[in-house]
This record gives sequence, structure tokens and C-alpha cells, in this order.
Amino acid sequence: MREVLSDLLAVWRCGQTASVATVVRTFRSAPRPTGAAMLIAPDGSVSGAVSGGCIEGAVYQLGIEVMQTGKPMLQRYGVGDDDVFAVGLTCGGTLDVFVEPLSRNTFAELERIGDDIDAHRPVAVATVISHPVAERVGHRLVVRSDEATGSIGMPHTNEAVADDARGLLAAGRSEVLTYGPDGRRRGIGMEVFVASYAPRPRMLIFGAIDFAAAVAQQGAFLGYRVTICDARPLFATPGRFPAADEVVVDWPHRYLAAQARVGAVDARTVICVLTHDPKFDVPLLEVALRLPDLAYIGAMGSRRTHDDRVRRLQRVGITDTQLARLKSPIGLDLGGRTAEETAVSIAAEIVARRWGGGGRPLADISGPIHREQHGC
Repeated sequence: MREVLSDLLAVWRCGQTASVATVVRTFRSAPRPTGAAMLIAPDGSVSGAVSGGCIEGAVYQLGIEVMQTGKPMLQRYGVGDDDVFAVGLTCGGTLDVFVEPLSRNTFAELERIGDDIDAHRPVAVATVISHPVAERVGHRLVVRSDEATGSIGMPHTNEAVADDARGLLAAGRSEVLTYGPDGRRRGIGMEVFVASYAPRPRMLIFGAIDFAAAVAQQGAFLGYRVTICDARPLFATPGRFPAADEVVVDWPHRYLAAQARVGAVDARTVICVLTHDPKFDVPLLEVALRLPDLAYIGAMGSRRTHDDRVRRLQRVGITDTQLARLKSPIGLDLGGRTAEETAVSIAAEIVARRWGGGGRPLADISGPIHREQHGC
């Protein structure tokens, strides 16, 4: 829902009803991930996507029906047959899409959830997508760290779902949970989709150089909350880095250590060290490599710079195991030259690290295209 939230809130604030289709479950090579959403507005306009084009037309028609009837529906889409008019996923995957009507009457807490997301406060929405009693479908529970509002059943059901949703929220995962119709954890019959809206993962870029502006653009495009940090106020100015969420003037190692102390970096955080100046990057990398849970640590520089950097880090006590976490020279071998091309190679390495990809052309390998989550 995050990707269509602004459009949905515009409809919601006008007191109208929209349909939102959400991918709640995927199998094999489904084209969009769990949580991908498409909004059908009252005027028939569309934003977002659930499949990248394969089934959008069918989901659109279902959304119109749901908007008219007010009844949510769960629909599975798989491979189409030989009929040219059949609806199916040409990629060979399968996905479940839940389509529901949303308005002030059906989702009174929507605006507050939007405020939570904007403020980077974690929140999860647990929605009943399947139940033997049709009237229970669409009931939801909004879960935060210190409270749960709404209801999807008896108090013990709400408690069980809230506990499970907090676990998914802490892991940054959205998925379908199964319970008995009365809320028993080991039962079957009721399915609840938990949409986790954890704060965006962070990308910390150190070094206010031209490459940093390009990397910031890539980071923002990939959904990261981007911070650029440099000790030189002449270069670390917001105007030079419009894609960054914030620009900080501080010594890099001091800033990272302070962020770690307050819990502002985690296992999803990626760090890009672009200074290639030992007085900045060696103290910074010493801090970064001693942190146990970072998704990615990359440093720019030539192979000679890298070798010198490694020797300096070894002299301050960084172990070979810790050094193995460092990606240097940063990025994949794409043959790029410009700042923008270099930024693409850095982004590609981060994506490969996250999902366990090898960085080879897909045409040269066999097996599944999409992988289970790996790394950050």
C-alpha cells in the first residue's frame, strides 16, 4: 500500500471509496513482490501495479466490482491457457491478490498510518483475507509496538495476531498467517495478511563528491532513506544532493558511531564510503567493520588504494573475518566510467548482496530468476 498511499489518502480525504488490490502471496517467478499494490480510484484512474502488466486488466475489473459491491475478494492468478483471451502470468508464477474497498468508513485509521509511515514509525496492518464467515473478511487490526487497535475477532485472537504481527514488523516482512476460525494458532480456516510498514532501510553515503549525488539517486530509487555525511561544510550542502533525505556535516567515523549508539543503523543499513582518503575512510571503516549487523559495506578507490587501506585497517586491529565484509573496490564490473554508471554498478552490487545474486547475465545461467531473501 505504501506505493499508492498518497493517491489513496486523496480519495479517502474526499470521503470517497477506492479499491486497493494487494499482492498477498507469491509462488515461483511472480513478477511483483508481496505487498505490491494497485489503486483503482472512483474516477477509474489507476496507480501502482500488481504484476507489471500481465493481469492488470483483470484485477482492474475485479476492483471495479469490489468498489460497487463493497465486498472484498481474494483471487489467485497463475499461468494462462492457450486461449489468447485467458488471464494469466506469462512468467510462469502464481500470485494471490486481495482486493478491498477502502474509505473513511472501512478504514478510519488510514491517515494515522500515513503519518506513521512518513515519520518512520513502524506500523503493521493485519487484514483478514479468508474466513469461513464471509462477513469477517476485511476486518483488520492495526499493530504498533505499544498498542493494537481495531479487531479481527475475539480478544485472544487479536492478542495472537498482534504478537505475530510485531514479530513480522521487527523482521521487516509482510506475509499471510494462518489460524483457526476462532483464532487458534495451529488451526486452519482463517488467513490474515500482515502488511509491515517498517521504516525505510538506510543508505549512508560518506564523501560529498559528484559520485555521491549519483549514488544517492540510485539509493532513493531503490527505496532507501539516504544520508550523505562529510566533514567539509563547503561541500556537504543540501543543494548539491537533492536526492538525499539529509546531508550531515560531521566527521564520518564520529557520525556513524553516534548513529550506532542510538540504534539508528541495523541489519538493513548499507554504507558507501566514497572519500578514498585515509584520514576519513580508515577511522570510518574501523567503526563500520566492528558493527555486527550491517547489510553492506563498500568503499571506493583503486586497487592500490584498497591494498593501502587494508594494511592500515589491519594495523588498528581489524581481523581478516571483519575485512571479508568489505566490498572494495566498490561495485560490480559493468565497465562504466561516469558517476552515473558507477552508481548503477554500486546499486547492482547492493541488490545482489541483498538477494544472493551472482551478478552474471541471466542468459548465461539456468534455474529460478527470483531468489529467496538473502542478506539485508
